[in-house]
Amino acid sequence: MDEREWLSERFEEHRARLQAVAYRMLGSVSEAEDAVQDAWLRLGRADTGEVRNLGAWLTTVVARVCLNVLRSRERRREDPLGVRMPDPIIGHEDGTGPEGEAVLADSVGLALLVVLETLTPAERLAFVLHDMFAVPFEEIAPMIDRSPAAARQLASRARRRVRGQAPVPDPDLARQRDVVDAFFAAARDGDFGALVAVLDPGVVLRSDGGAARARHTVVITGSRNVAERALTFGRLFPLARPALVNGAAGVVVAAHGRPLSVMAFTVTGGRILAIDVLSDPERLDRLDLAVPGA
Repeated sequence: MDEREWLSERFEEHRARLQAVAYRMLGSVSEAEDAVQDAWLRLGRADTGEVRNLGAWLTTVVARVCLNVLRSRERRREDPLGVRMPDPIIGHEDGTGPEGEAVLADSVGLALLVVLETLTPAERLAFVLHDMFAVPFEEIAPMIDRSPAAARQLASRARRRVRGQAPVPDPDLARQRDVVDAFFAAARDGDFGALVAVLDPGVVLRSDGGAARARHTVVITGSRNVAERALTFGRLFPLARPALVNGAAGVVVAAHGRPLSVMAFTVTGGRILAIDVLSDPERLDRLDLAVPGA
């Protein structure tokens, strides 16, 4: 076995973790794959004889690549208050789905990723690496040109925002599905009272329609407002097909085998606290989603 083959084998041992880091950092499947590929290219040019911990070295490389992407996004973002929905990871409730789904989506619901989008690049890096992957602050600090104490403060600030805006969903998937099914049944029947009953009073609906459906890019709060919105689009809900969205109960709304939207639900205490919708046709096509039940 030559050195490149040996490096390739070692890299593959770390690929799943690197993809998971990059997806949580970027909220984009394609950009996460690009970041991991960049790490592989840099590994091929590096003097690996001086690398004592390959996993830590690769994690640092991927994190720095992701940090650059986040900073670039921040510079060109014209509307900082707009909704940017991360790429959803779609699976089937029988446990089947795209390869790598568990690695990408395990314990990272779409609502959490939406909150991560509101953090600064440095906050996001500190929180993701430390809280999700147990990277010490001493290793995080040089990536963002801060002291370990400052990196700790960034992660703490991000943690408070996450706890305040990304509730932990009920662990029972069947219970989640019952609540989501009740939501769609009420919407189809035009039952406003039943809709309000299944929604938490502080529920938030976030929708990203992209440039093609800009009027669908909205943030709506409150059970009555969200219920009214659901009734408006109730005619589409017979097209909704159950799916796992980042490991939680959700749906893909599709017609003629083509997805119109992906809806992720955060269910806590038997009520819906968040509904996150991606209806941008450009991004849905790019994700090449397999429609459940199609």
